[in-house]
Amino acid sequence: MRRFRVGIDDLRKVCKPASLGFKTTKDVKTLEGIIGQERAVKAMNFGLRVNNKGYNIYMAGINGTGKTSYAKSLAYNVASKGQVPNDICYVFNFKEIDRPIIIEIPPGTGEKLAANMDELVETVKKGISKAFTGEEFDTQRRLIRDKYQKDTSELLQELDKIGKEKGFVVRQTSKGLVSVPLVDGKPVDQMEEELITEEITKEIQEKIPEMQKLLDEVTRKIKVLEKEASMELVSIEKKIAMAVIKPEIDMVREKYKDYLKIQVYLDNVEKDMADHLNVFKIKEEDQSLNPLLPLQMESHLSRYKVNLFVNNANQEGAPVVCETNPNYYNLFGKVEGKANIGGISTDFSMIKCGSIHKANGGYLIIHAKELLKDPFAWDALKRTLKNQESVIENIGEQFKIFPTATIKPEAVPINVKVILIGSSYIQQLLYNYDEDFSKLFKIIAQFDTSMERNKDNILMFSQFVSSVCQLEKLKEFDKTAVARIIEFSSRLAGHQKRLSTRFNEIVEIVYEASAWAEIEQSQVVSSTHVERAIEEKINRANLLEEKIQENIIEGQILIETEGEVVGQINGLSVYNLGDYSFGKPSKITARVFKGKKGLINIEREAKMSGKIHDKGVLILSGYIGGRYARKSPLSISASICFEQSYGGVDGDSASCAELVVLLSALTDIPVRQDLAITGAMNQRGQVQPIGGVNQKIEGFYELCKERGLTKTQGVIIPKQNIVNLMLSKELVKDCKAGKFHIYSFSHVDEAIELLTGFSPEEFFERVQTKLEEFAGDQDID
Repeated sequence: MRRFRVGIDDLRKVCKPASLGFKTTKDVKTLEGIIGQERAVKAMNFGLRVNNKGYNIYMAGINGTGKTSYAKSLAYNVASKGQVPNDICYVFNFKEIDRPIIIEIPPGTGEKLAANMDELVETVKKGISKAFTGEEFDTQRRLIRDKYQKDTSELLQELDKIGKEKGFVVRQTSKGLVSVPLVDGKPVDQMEEELITEEITKEIQEKIPEMQKLLDEVTRKIKVLEKEASMELVSIEKKIAMAVIKPEIDMVREKYKDYLKIQVYLDNVEKDMADHLNVFKIKEEDQSLNPLLPLQMESHLSRYKVNLFVNNANQEGAPVVCETNPNYYNLFGKVEGKANIGGISTDFSMIKCGSIHKANGGYLIIHAKELLKDPFAWDALKRTLKNQESVIENIGEQFKIFPTATIKPEAVPINVKVILIGSSYIQQLLYNYDEDFSKLFKIIAQFDTSMERNKDNILMFSQFVSSVCQLEKLKEFDKTAVARIIEFSSRLAGHQKRLSTRFNEIVEIVYEASAWAEIEQSQVVSSTHVERAIEEKINRANLLEEKIQENIIEGQILIETEGEVVGQINGLSVYNLGDYSFGKPSKITARVFKGKKGLINIEREAKMSGKIHDKGVLILSGYIGGRYARKSPLSISASICFEQSYGGVDGDSASCAELVVLLSALTDIPVRQDLAITGAMNQRGQVQPIGGVNQKIEGFYELCKERGLTKTQGVIIPKQNIVNLMLSKELVKDCKAGKFHIYSFSHVDEAIELLTGFSPEEFFERVQTKLEEFAGDQDID
């Protein structure tokens, strides 16, 4: 037994406080960068500096390894040396009113342009209102009106004269000019009907067409005069208005003389203002009489405003945006609407930007899981990155049977590097099922869950604790506290030579240890506070573990920890509750009887086993056949069962235990119940490492301790798992005192020797003899 026993020093890798080289974290520099992720750091540094299309980054790894914090830190560092991107403005398109256009101008200029245009509109509105209420305009308008009236009067006088010569009198009515025949100098409509003879009527009808022709000609001339007067009045109005508009626009034009697109826009503004002078001429008294006039006026004047879509006035370096809620609209913007009488309206001023526009020219950080929750966001992101432009549209439009008339803004040119953060599982799914993923995300930064436990990384780990203390204003940690956290980190990593990079769990212990030090009014955090934080964290999560322990102690779950039993063995299982896992023994039993059904896995027959467990049982069958049935076939039937297991079984870590219990049932050799065993095996009987070794050992130890340690109890583990041992201090202490034992094995023959006391040769002979007996009985049958 002694040759299989694991040495005390191998049960836990202790971190000696004296080796840290400081008294408290106050003596340690704060951490710069990230630790234990050299591979990911290289990938990130390269990816952030390659500006070619498709070199976006996917950061892969489990939660809590610092991906998001590192992505922000590194992106801000690189972005600080980058160029501030241009402001982006949307303005009214005077040629296609439903297609607003983009103007890109240097950062900070967008605010000025928007302010200049607001000021321009107000100045022009006041200036035109003043100009059209002045004496000069009234004089010119009166002259035009007088001239029109004079010319019209002359035409009417001439018409009246000619009409009388032809026997008609001309009258002006609401319907225009009409002629009334004269009989003996008297209008016919004023004569008695009986006095109008047929001869008179005939004579009048002969004259009417000529007179009507004259009337039409005069009417046409009057309309021409009216139109000329109107055009002359409009011309004067434009002239007066342009005297106000042009100087103001020229002042704005001068400020942006280096920007051709703004110059073209201002030309269109000038022309549109001149063509819509009536809007500027609306008087206050008219607005009070017609409530709709102010709305109409505001609606028209809004076309001269500037929609500052992306404002980089206060930006330093390239932008870095971390979108925590990456739904479609938050990422790609939208066109909003406002309720009006009779419906909803929109215009270019209601185009709102998204995160991808704010990050344009810089870096956009998104969590893959959140992004993929939105059914439209992922496809839109791929389309944007492929086309390098963002089309702003409301997603509902493409699903309507009858499309609604709305604006279609000009696409925004996009030059952004996307950093997608997610698990390796999501990365593999996207790579295998989305052909665009590998084209758009060429850089994969893999984040490891652990790092090497060496002197440099321990120093950096101490710096990390120091950084947390300073950033969160926690109490300082002394060297014993840091040493205990390092041991806790190795326990999380499940390896004596490695430290965990699941910093979120480590930070929780740092927070809670500081809180316990505060409660106990300690000046610094020591190892006792860290130990208390770890214990309390476990106590908050181990209710199920205690209930199972109670059931075992009370005999509700049948587990023996003393004596020997044929066909029964203590295997070890791990229960994973998400944020907490623990180990407990499981009774495995086997029965062997005559027959040719071979090995029956009761869990599989009941559909309560996983594929890995099924594979382990099949490997077990292969080993037995290869070892014991090379000369004659196996003529037995056997069943294996995890007793009182109702939640399903998976994994192959019980395959060694299953082999021993099966052979025990076959040979009637009892198995020690004061030992529990865990370990997977291959078809040659070689032992393979398993997971959760610390939890499994401690689960059996806690049960034995509760019942009373007998000094013979212990656990058998694969030799390869010795390096994974980070057992509790209490367990190590009892092992050192000889109250509990940890054994290791590398072949199933060694497990058989430990559990039965038989040498491999003796055990082989017993199995062979028993199989021959079964085969002989079968032949007789």
